[in-house]
Formats: sequence, structure tokens, C-alpha cells
Amino acid sequence: MYELVPLSDRCYAIDCPAKIGVYLTSPTDAYLIDSGNDKDAGRKVRQILEQNHWQLRGILNTHSNADHIGGNRYLQNQTGCKIFSAGIEAAFTQHPILEPSFLYGGYPCKDLRHKFLLAQQSDVSDFRDEAFPKEIEVIPLHGHFFDMVGFRTPEQIVFLADCVSSQATLEKYAVSFIYDVDAYLQTLDAVEKMQAKLFVPSHAEITADIKPLVQYNRSKVFEIADFIRSACAEPIIFEQLLQRLFERYRLTMNFEQYVLIGSTVRSYLSWLKDQGQVDAMFEQNLLRWRRVD
Repeated sequence: MYELVPLSDRCYAIDCPAKIGVYLTSPTDAYLIDSGNDKDAGRKVRQILEQNHWQLRGILNTHSNADHIGGNRYLQNQTGCKIFSAGIEAAFTQHPILEPSFLYGGYPCKDLRHKFLLAQQSDVSDFRDEAFPKEIEVIPLHGHFFDMVGFRTPEQIVFLADCVSSQATLEKYAVSFIYDVDAYLQTLDAVEKMQAKLFVPSHAEITADIKPLVQYNRSKVFEIADFIRSACAEPIIFEQLLQRLFERYRLTMNFEQYVLIGSTVRSYLSWLKDQGQVDAMFEQNLLRWRRVD
């Protein structure tokens, strides 16, 4: 874990729970792509940089989930580096309480205010800042989170953030976190058509051929959508629907899974409702979902 993997003359990946990219603009100047899940991750990354005599100039954040920005604060305090983000992701990075609050739908209790969902605050600069390495292409990858992006280096290494999950993860958990199902499917279509020397997903193996994994992720989206439609054959309240999903895929309910999968299921319901495949009804002061045949 935290092994430095060469990808090209100027580009590396740090193999860790959420892969971190390293891009060199000179023999001594380095930029990270994401920073890991916490202070300890940041400390390990700093050791790698120091061992290679690289000075950290900036961190390019793909999105604001805590496991991608958790090392920001430590690294920024230690090195004075800039952190680059944009849109809603920048707001979440500057105000990390927004992540657990958004997922829960209100003020999060202590069970949700921990490093898995709540990173430390860090100062952010926009991608348009003059210090951002201009040779790096910013790729919109909407769907998983609000304004998630990927990055393409001049050597045609593409960092894909969380737009695909590994097959092993999907076989174990079935449901990957999605904020906007329609945007996510459009992103999968775009990624499937991409050409690159290597693709670096944050939570899957580095590969030269991303298409099979894209197709597997897409098939899982439609599998979950079909299950939700089936569960709505008779009017059903959200909590019952969530319970059936957990039972179907043998998942274990806790606060983290409740908010992550619960938020995702609500996104599926919104997508299906907008498509006219499910509808909502209010009965005895309960919101019930039902399939439209």
C-alpha cells in the first residue's frame, strides 16, 4: 500500500485506497491528483515526495468526497501548496460539513461526523488560476458527484476519479454511489469512447482498456433500476424500499451505508420519476412510490 507506480516519464500513481496521481512539471516540481483519505495518507504521500526529492506545488482535486481530499489540509499546511477545484466541489472542499449534511439531508449526528465523510477544511483555487499546470486537460465527469472531473496528462494518462467502480466492489456491494443517474450514464458513454495510453480509476485497476469496466458499471445501473421498479409494483414507502434493497444484496445497514445508499436510491427514484417509469403519491401523510406500467 502507498506504492509509487510509474505510468510515464513524468506521471505516477500512488497505489492506495483512493489512488493518487503524481505529475511532474520539472524534475523537482510535483502536482498531486487528489490527496488520500486523511492526515495519515497525507503524511505518507509527503514521505514519498521527499524520498524522490520532489517539491509539492499543488493538488488537483477530482471532487470533494472525503477520501479524495482528506490529505489536503495536512499537505497544504506542511508545504504551502495550492489546491485546485471548481464549482460545487470547491464549496464542499472549503466547507466539508456540506458532505455529511447533504447525504443525511439535515445536520449530521456524530455518527456521520468522522473522517470517512467529513474531511478537514482546505483553501481552494480555481482551475483557471495561473499556477494550475496548463498542459493538464480537465475532463468533466458528472454523475457520481456534483462537478467531479478527471485529468488527462500530455502523455495521455487519464485519471478517472470515481466514475467507475471495480467489478469486485460491485459484486460485493452492488450499489455504487451516484448523485445524478442520467449524468452518470452520459459520463459512462463518454468514457467508453475515450482514447488514452492508460486509464487510472481511483477505485479500480489501472488499465489500457476501460471499456469492459464501463460496460459492467452500466449494467449494474440498469440492474439496480430494474430492482427498484420491481419493488414499486405496489405502492411502497422509501424505508421499505431501502430495506428490500439491502436484503436483496445482503448488505449491512449502518449510518454510513444508510446515507450513501439511501441518497443513491433517492437519485434513482428521481431519475425514474422524470422518465415516467415510477410515480409518487401521498397517502395518509406518507410518500409512497409506485411503478408506472
